[in-house]
Amino acid sequence: QVQLVESGGGLVQAGGSLRLSCAASGSIFSINAMGWYRQAPGKQRELVAAITSGGSTNYADSVKGRFTISRDNAKNTVYLQMNSLKPEDTAVYYCNADAVVAGTGEYDYWGQGTQVTVSS
Repeated sequence: QVQLVESGGGLVQAGGSLRLSCAASGSIFSINAMGWYRQAPGKQRELVAAITSGGSTNYADSVKGRFTISRDNAKNTVYLQMNSLKPEDTAVYYCNADAVVAGTGEYDYWGQGTQVTVSS
């Protein structure tokens, strides 16, 4: 019904930058909150940043001042600009969307994940 496709992960040196993108497609009536989560090996998945349809944002304390989440509602796309990356940012990053599917209801969707690796 709704597909989330992420792009932009990769390998970067500490202090570098990456920009993640996540495009939603399918039978979308509307999308409420969108966000990015990450999961490092041996750790639980955690919220990195989230943004509402109105543009209100929320960040994990560990990324405040370094990461910026934004979205293009017309394109059903959310972005995560990651600056001053640290080795501890290494994880698989997942896109999440709270979407209303036409004629069905509101559901939570996840992307397939994109690997971000920060070398020291």
